[in-house]
Order: sequence, then C-alpha cells, then structure tokens
Amino acid sequence: MAHEDQPTALPPVDRAAADAFWADYAAAHPAAVAACSDYTVEYFGDNPRLADELLRTVTHGPKRGTAELTSEYRARGDELPRVGSHWIACDSTGAPAIVIRSTDLRILTFDQVDADFAYAEGEDDRSLESWRREHRTYWTRTCAARGATWSESDEIVCERFSVVWPPELADAPQA
Repeated sequence: MAHEDQPTALPPVDRAAADAFWADYAAAHPAAVAACSDYTVEYFGDNPRLADELLRTVTHGPKRGTAELTSEYRARGDELPRVGSHWIACDSTGAPAIVIRSTDLRILTFDQVDADFAYAEGEDDRSLESWRREHRTYWTRTCAARGATWSESDEIVCERFSVVWPPELADAPQA
C-alpha cells in the first residue's frame, strides 16, 4: 500500500456495468450465488493510483487478503462482510474488474494482526513491519478524511478471499 498525502477522489462505480458483470458470474455459477446472492461494489484503496495498484496486486500477484476498519463499514452504512459473501472490485475508472468471494474473516486490533495475514495481503515486501507502517499511514489518512481519528485499538476486519470471476483470473473452479 503506497503512501499518498493528497489522494484524488475516486469516481462513482459504474453500477450498471457491475450489475451486468455480476449477472455473467451468476449465470456461470448459480450454486455459488444461491449460497450467498448479495454483493457489494467497491474499490481497493482510497484514490485512483492505489485502487489500480492494489487491484493489479490481486489480478497479477499474490494479494489474497485485505483489511478495513469496522468503523469504515459503519460510516458508509454497510454491513460487515461474511464468509461466502461476494464483492466486485473496480478499477480506478469505476469499471468492474473482478468478483471476489470472502473465504475467512477475523476482527482484530492492529497489534493482533500477524505476519501470516500481512503476507496474504501481498503488498510491499509482505512483511508485518511494512503492513503496519503502510496501514498506519492509510488509516490515519482515511479516518481524518471522514473527520475521525484512527487508533491502534480500532477493530479491523481482516478478510481473506479468492478471485472467482472472470474465469481467466479465477483461483479455483466454482460450483
């Protein structure tokens, strides 16, 4: 996760394109969708450069985890993800790029996140030290942007996921 002091706002997601993208996934994998038919549409990161950088780390790299403050979900009015839930990750233009399915969720504090999870996030050098440095910077910035103050005692949703769509990027076959 790269540091950026003055992020540029992300555009709204293209909801019509995301819904069509979801329909293609649902048609190809009705059993997976029947098990959990809801999905969100969102970005990795809080600015265009970071959104594309992190998305590429998923589509062309090792990133199979992500972390977000529970307070961010509440601030947006979103429910916390659950195992089996889906989300569509968009590129910096708001276009849908991949469908992700949550495979593991833990709610932890900053000091409870371990090296194994930092490695699964696949960012920087994949060490716990770089994870802590970059996330401390990121959450300080994003909380300040919404008028809040980040604390290391804030709850974090540590999510592991697999890429399930499109087929050429999918981690494993779906039912």
